[in-house]
Amino acid sequence: MAPSLRAYPSSGSDSSPDHLLQSVREGSGSGLGRLLERYRNYLQVLADSQLDRKLRGRMSASDVVQVTMLEAHRDFDQFRGASEAEFMGWLRRILVHNLASIIETHVRAEKRDVRREVSLERSNCALKQSAVRIGSALAGRELAPSLVAEQRERAVILADVMAELAPDYREVLMLRNMKGLRFDEVASRMDRSVPAVKMLWTRALVRLGERYDLRAPK
Repeated sequence: MAPSLRAYPSSGSDSSPDHLLQSVREGSGSGLGRLLERYRNYLQVLADSQLDRKLRGRMSASDVVQVTMLEAHRDFDQFRGASEAEFMGWLRRILVHNLASIIETHVRAEKRDVRREVSLERSNCALKQSAVRIGSALAGRELAPSLVAEQRERAVILADVMAELAPDYREVLMLRNMKGLRFDEVASRMDRSVPAVKMLWTRALVRLGERYDLRAPK
């Protein structure tokens, strides 16, 4: 049985992702655990973005992420990349596969007479778009291609910060900033009035900005 990844230090490690990748290549098992923990919150945000409230009542995004990380730990020798970007893409592909499998299982269980296809490609595109939205949520715009590497770092940091926010703050940011829903749509999803949602969103942005500024690369 693979070890629980919670046993390893979290993403606060001083080692850079590239250094940890090299260390793991040289046979450091603990380095792999530390590397994976850097992306737990990142994967959590992406998983949450793909599960609506109904599905979240049946399955835990945290469980999907844990399975994804354990599979990545087990199958690391199949990873052929050398950069953080490639590693994050590899993790996303594992996550997409697990999400698609679980969603299809629940859909089939609910509507056995209706075959609904779950597109891995569509899910993968949605996850990539979500990753971009994490990095640009505060700025409200896409980042220039020259800042792609920094964007990835910011995306991971922002996901870590979002994990510290109150659940309602996380949800309103997820629906408004990541999924791009209108305020009336967010209000319907959260069973709140539009003014209440706008106030909640404003407070969530303030709290997110305060914590993010303390960690973001300068």
